[in-house]
Amino acid sequence: MTTALPEGLLLIDKPGGITSHDAVAQVRRALGTKKVGHAGTLDPMATGLLVIGVGRATRLLRFLGELPKTYEGTFLLGVETDTLDAEGEEVRRSSTDGVSIGAVVEAAQAMVGESMQTPPAYSAVKVGGRKLYEAARKGQDLHADPRAVRVDRFDVAASADGLPSIDFGIVCSGGTYVRVLAADVGSALGCGAHLTRLRRTAIGPLLVSGATTPQDPGSPLPIAAAVAHLPKLQLDPEEAIAAGYGRILGPAGIEGPYGVYGQDGRLIGIYRDDHAKAKPEMILAETADPPHPGDSGATTDVR
Repeated sequence: MTTALPEGLLLIDKPGGITSHDAVAQVRRALGTKKVGHAGTLDPMATGLLVIGVGRATRLLRFLGELPKTYEGTFLLGVETDTLDAEGEEVRRSSTDGVSIGAVVEAAQAMVGESMQTPPAYSAVKVGGRKLYEAARKGQDLHADPRAVRVDRFDVAASADGLPSIDFGIVCSGGTYVRVLAADVGSALGCGAHLTRLRRTAIGPLLVSGATTPQDPGSPLPIAAAVAHLPKLQLDPEEAIAAGYGRILGPAGIEGPYGVYGQDGRLIGIYRDDHAKAKPEMILAETADPPHPGDSGATTDVR
């Protein structure tokens, strides 16, 4: 008798000192399955929430990309490194005399909102097929184009050790480099800074407080947990059959992608309205028979 492979969503608390890829490899070994992927890379130094998809849930991880990320951590004023964090080599040291916590708060608050951010030299962003960090390690000058990011909250306070060590809490858009924000605060104050601690505590509604370890991940949450933040639409039996075949449906009047569900609550797929039609972005349902050749262009009204 064949044992069904696990599938669903895992909330993993990544420890420091390993890459996100290492964490995925540990989960693969623990669950005995190869189809495992993650959303939202964490640097080796960082700890905290890593969302991992198993089986068909890997296909849904891209829908987590737009969710805000919540972090807490510490940065040190007066010391700059080539990687912008504690894993890099020190490149400059400056005096922090005269820097007040009020000035740090003001610099951090100035970064709240939307802006363009250039990925750091030591990052996995690719330019012309090459990763930036690979070029940086060879002393080669390679730059990525700035990208739009959003900072919703950037709270700072002197750490227990006092200035120049700063504790912070940030809520920002996916793709935002927190170490760049820390360095930007230091730059605004004229003394430089680098990240010394970073922990991701949430991705949208998903919290690290419910996370497990890569070595002992436990049982995955249902596949639908990966898109629980999206609007939901329950289909009638006829619509559910059509959606299972990936057919075009009538518009639901919902902005953005939404999950379509059967009467039994099972997630069938993700749809998006396109004017007078609703088109599938992804179908997860496993149908027993292929659709009839004449069905591909048919439209089933949704409500």
